[in-house]
Amino acid sequence: MTEHVTIVMVEDDEGHARLIEKNIRRAGVRNDILPFTDGTSAVQFLFGADGTGREHIGRALLVLLDLNLPDMTGVEILARIKSNEHLRRSPVVVLTTTDDKVEIQRCYDLGANVYVTKPVNYENFANAIRQLGLFFSVIQVPETD
Repeated sequence: MTEHVTIVMVEDDEGHARLIEKNIRRAGVRNDILPFTDGTSAVQFLFGADGTGREHIGRALLVLLDLNLPDMTGVEILARIKSNEHLRRSPVVVLTTTDDKVEIQRCYDLGANVYVTKPVNYENFANAIRQLGLFFSVIQVPETD
């Protein structure tokens, strides 16, 4: 993943957020990571002051999205990103504790690029995030238009 890609991390659990960032870094990913602890602030950033997402034209964004947020669901955010003309090509990686088949299908139907279930065990979680970081280091992320 090229250096200019910004990772937008939407994760309300601070412990998970630290673990995610630490293990993405361990995988050698040096990209900026912008953390958001609720959907409202993440949506404000992604869609901008005018709500269109236009202010990110020419930027490459990758969204790490938890589904279980205090103020709205990650599914709502995913649907908004993938239906927005400027943000729809931005890869969205759903990273959540939910392993419900219906929820997984719904996320892919809405356009999620990757769905990862957070392992409960700390070491397995850390390992999964390191592998995700390695994945980030090889994928191509288009700029928004």
